[in-house]
Amino acid sequence: MKKSRVFLLERFLLLMISAPFAQATESPQAADNAVELTAIDVVTESSQKSDLLNASSSSAILTEKDLFSSHVFNVNEALRKVPGVYVRDEEGFGIRPNISFRGLNPFRSTKVLFLEDGLLLNFAPYGDNDIYYHPPIERYEGIEVFKGAELNLYGPQTINGAVNYLTPTPPAKPGGYVSFTGGNRDYLTGHVRYGGTVEKTGTLDAVGGIIDYLHKEGSGARDNTFVKLDDANLKGVIDFNAKNSLTLRGDYYQENSQSTFGITEAELRNFGYRYNPFRNDEFITERFSTSATHELRFNEDSKLSTSFYWSNFNRDFWRQLNQQPTDNQCGNAFREARLNGQAIDVDSCNFTRGRLRQYEAWGVEPRLHAKHDLFGVDSELDAGVRLHFESSERTTLDGNTSTARNGVAIENNNRFADAFSGFVQNRFILGDWTVTPGVRVESISYERENLPFEGNPALGIAGNTLRTVGKNDFNEVLPSFALTYQPISNTQLFFNMHRGFAPPRVEDSIFADGQSVEIGPEKSWNFELGVRSTPFAGIKTDLTYFHNDFEALTVLGTVGGNDSPVAQGEALFEGLEFSNRIDLADVFGWIHNPYLQIAYTWVPTAETLSPFKCLPQSDGTISPRCPNGNVLGSQAGNRSPYAPEHLLNAALGYSHPSGVDAHFEAVLTDEQFGDFFNLQSGTDHPNGPNSIEARSGQFGKLEDYIVVNFSGTYKVHRGLNLYVSIKNMLDNQYIVDRVRGILTGSPRLVQTGFKYEF
Repeated sequence: MKKSRVFLLERFLLLMISAPFAQATESPQAADNAVELTAIDVVTESSQKSDLLNASSSSAILTEKDLFSSHVFNVNEALRKVPGVYVRDEEGFGIRPNISFRGLNPFRSTKVLFLEDGLLLNFAPYGDNDIYYHPPIERYEGIEVFKGAELNLYGPQTINGAVNYLTPTPPAKPGGYVSFTGGNRDYLTGHVRYGGTVEKTGTLDAVGGIIDYLHKEGSGARDNTFVKLDDANLKGVIDFNAKNSLTLRGDYYQENSQSTFGITEAELRNFGYRYNPFRNDEFITERFSTSATHELRFNEDSKLSTSFYWSNFNRDFWRQLNQQPTDNQCGNAFREARLNGQAIDVDSCNFTRGRLRQYEAWGVEPRLHAKHDLFGVDSELDAGVRLHFESSERTTLDGNTSTARNGVAIENNNRFADAFSGFVQNRFILGDWTVTPGVRVESISYERENLPFEGNPALGIAGNTLRTVGKNDFNEVLPSFALTYQPISNTQLFFNMHRGFAPPRVEDSIFADGQSVEIGPEKSWNFELGVRSTPFAGIKTDLTYFHNDFEALTVLGTVGGNDSPVAQGEALFEGLEFSNRIDLADVFGWIHNPYLQIAYTWVPTAETLSPFKCLPQSDGTISPRCPNGNVLGSQAGNRSPYAPEHLLNAALGYSHPSGVDAHFEAVLTDEQFGDFFNLQSGTDHPNGPNSIEARSGQFGKLEDYIVVNFSGTYKVHRGLNLYVSIKNMLDNQYIVDRVRGILTGSPRLVQTGFKYEF
């Protein structure tokens, strides 16, 4: 580990010293035609796109033009363009993405903070950060990715990264667009957007609004995975006068899809990569949300933004197996048939389990931004507080038919999380230097109310006749520090560090019997050192070294190929990120523009520094599923599961002012371990090659794979674009996940459509 760290530092310093720092400016054509990946700082207005200024970290932005030119149809395709981000596919539509930063496990994006216009997006960011809902990517005008010390301006998840989605702003003139896309695997998307602004109406300076509606449907990566969803979004902006404005937002989302888990090794061998027999599984969601942001501008140098947000999310997930191929709710014969690769009839299994969830979250968040010289130095102050409240009602029902949508209760509880947080930072501007110290405070209280339920004696699940209540709370102080130096106008060096923090889930902190678990939050020290430069016209490059040291990293559930209890351990992640964009039209003054864009991540160190220890309940008991008190297979020195060493996204294309743009994109994902043992194959499992575990598909390495995509756009005339995209054009077959059995990547997808702007 020490040698790899020294090698990393040597390479980093060599690249920094050899980087050409010649001053240059960018031509207007580059601004029009380039697909940029630009360094950013923070969201200074929660209702508007960030100013691309004061960058003190490796954070980045993807614009609406970036997303359209690649014709991404899910968030996974979009975020792969950002170095440091690993996105693991699941169902093929990106509606339940598995996103991670810098080597952390991507399972259900539990380690990521999700924002929309700077406000909390997820249904339970404090108490249950699983991302079982994700809006369609087409309705946003940009995506910001935060990876450095500015994470402490948001929270609560600050251990590694955040994704902030930017909603469109009402246009100055009435207008919009309509688009339609169709493709194989029954893929259809229709999207319409319209908005405008009226100046000087009554006593108001301006009133603007925008409406956005999208319908999407099609088959996912495997058989029996059809998805249908609708999303309607409203946004209004009222400028009362020069000092006051109000932004209102509202959204409705609903989804009905076939969603299930993975297959066994033998099923993959015998039936292929598209196989999924569970046609009865169903995932139904509905979400309502609204938010409002009032901005008070005291003067040109200071403003106060106060936001209110609320969301209600309902999720019913019905599936015939609880979560793994080794489950025997359908009987041992059914399970053995799957493990042996025999065809099964899911209707012969008289069992269905429904996990029914309802979440509500709301909060108030004022933020102050002010330029000042109180300390005799030009400065910018950012400060804010947040009051956040969330609750969830959780019921689990066991039905006695293959298509049951009701049954006996085996879980019935309510969970609550109340949180108070605040932050303050001051950016001192000292000529070519900036120095930004800051601090964030999080105070969180949990409560779990366990209510009576019937139980399912046939499966050995006892009922409960008592009401129990458990409580827990956490308080943390989280410092941050950032430093930048601009030796010449086109180059910036940056360094930042911050205390990473993520609260545990309510269910991991308080058990069903009301006992608390001796678990604290996840904690880390995160460091970045980097350089960004435009050495010549038409060339942009970023290089970052990162070092994330975890004194407490939480793993739970089936993250590493085993249904393990919640556990914590020490871990270290470090590596390099590199992005580069070359536009030859600007380099040589051409009209034609061949271009190259690269996003590369190298994570040589993703090391478990200690075994992950299963945490005891308050009475001292530890789960019998933890041999020697540790997660099965976990030991110091192993590589973390689902942490590929190399990630590469490279695009080679051509654009012309006449309206032609086409490019090929190669996406490389390196091999990775699917379990804590670091097994090469499931047959290497300690229980033997014929054991249930070895045959389940949950253990063994995931081989590296390359996906090649093509995207082409032609502007027929002003306002009308025709386009075509081919995803996985070589139709490669590969495994993307073993967490709950084998999941496979999407087959070749051919999609074509039009976009008409008016």
